[in-house]
Amino acid sequence: MSSSDIFIGETIGTAVLILLGGGVCAAVTFKRSKAFGAGWVAIAFGWGFAVLTGAYLAGGVSGAHLNPAVTIGLAIEGGTKWSDVPLYLGSQLLGAMIGAVLVWATYYGQFRAHLTDPEVIAAQPADDGLVDQKAAPKAGPVLGVFSTGPEIRNAAQNLITEIIATVVLVLAILTQGLNDGGNGLGTLGALITALVVVGIGLSLGGPTGYAINPVRDLGPRIVHALLPLPNKGGSDWTYAWIPVAGPLIGGALAGGLYNLAFK
Repeated sequence: MSSSDIFIGETIGTAVLILLGGGVCAAVTFKRSKAFGAGWVAIAFGWGFAVLTGAYLAGGVSGAHLNPAVTIGLAIEGGTKWSDVPLYLGSQLLGAMIGAVLVWATYYGQFRAHLTDPEVIAAQPADDGLVDQKAAPKAGPVLGVFSTGPEIRNAAQNLITEIIATVVLVLAILTQGLNDGGNGLGTLGALITALVVVGIGLSLGGPTGYAINPVRDLGPRIVHALLPLPNKGGSDWTYAWIPVAGPLIGGALAGGLYNLAFK
């Protein structure tokens, strides 16, 4: 793979992943959306289909990592050169930010209607410098469209949850090479990976919203902080390190476990 293949495949594939994944979060969140209130099952399947689409688009170009945790796991396993890792990660972050901007453009009217809703405004603390920051909400009313957040804010538990979920994802991807005489699953692998993501969402996503991908969380969170959204509230940067560190640790552990157990 050339550097241009990696850049193009990972940027476009990750942008589509975030567009469709963030799109289902927006569809379920906004009152003026036809999918409003569709619930967690819709989100889990929406993210699974997002992975499927992004992987099919990028698979033949860059290998469709679309996730720094996957890239790190593959580098430890030996399937990806360490010299290519920075390009993979940078392309994925850029793609995630592009995808988040596209979600905003697609749901522009819904964002404005939601953030100017009197009930939403009333639920946010006044930005007068006098608010008790410890008591004030750390996440704005539309941050969930962009990034993840815990139901119970406990850094150790949240980090462990993300590590465990990411180990499952990356190990499932790495072990595809053990099938079909060691030749992997080809395009069928994207479908299997998508179903694994759905399973993780349904089984392990409840505590933190299952980032399992550092750029899936960080890229859109940066976009949330930069976009000119009225009454958008905070981007919860105090939590932001967990959906980055947890998946990276999980990806590294999965790569090491694969080398120990399956090679």
